[in-house]
Amino acid sequence: MLSKSANFKINDIMKTRIKIILILFLFAFSFLQLSCTGALDALKNLQRLKFKLGSIDNFTLSGVQLKSIRAINDFNILDGAKLVSSFTRGELPASFTLNVLANNPNDGTGGTKQTSAVLKSLSWRLFLDNKETINGNIPNSIEIPGVGQSTTIPIVMSLDLVKFFKDQGYESVINLALALGGVSGSSARVTLKATPTVDTFLGPITYPGEISIIDREFRSE
Repeated sequence: MLSKSANFKINDIMKTRIKIILILFLFAFSFLQLSCTGALDALKNLQRLKFKLGSIDNFTLSGVQLKSIRAINDFNILDGAKLVSSFTRGELPASFTLNVLANNPNDGTGGTKQTSAVLKSLSWRLFLDNKETINGNIPNSIEIPGVGQSTTIPIVMSLDLVKFFKDQGYESVINLALALGGVSGSSARVTLKATPTVDTFLGPITYPGEISIIDREFRSE
């Protein structure tokens, strides 16, 4: 049989172990609760980041600049012949910069904490007149400060309009290009379906679904 002193030692060891287990349990519970709170805050801040289409810059069609052109009749003879020849060959390569505006309203007002957001990724699909064309992603991370102002994200696009609109005829394709990059050009006929990934203290968090980014309003979903 164990002596009383031995029993006391065993009881002390058991009590110490129980205390350690309880401390570890409380620590783990507190950490989990803190992590959940942090995750919720991160998701809330993520949802506050909104996007909108801005201007279209530097639009060229088969190497012809469109920024000073209003209508097909405004092309000079050389540029007009170049476009017709290119279309006849079955190609009208277009390149332009689509400016996406990102708004981070976490500027410290309205009960929000002023924070910057780092956009790690913006996987996108380009739609022209509701027709899906090309896809891509931003090449580098972009910091979007919470200063109540929009940050411009320039995305360089290159695609062959004939590949996607060859059934519409020469004039329709040229008019589409002018609507995008001519004198009165805008992003009104563009939709960018994108999936943002934002860096947080928990690591990169990706939006649960695509956002349809348009020119009329800022959107976060």
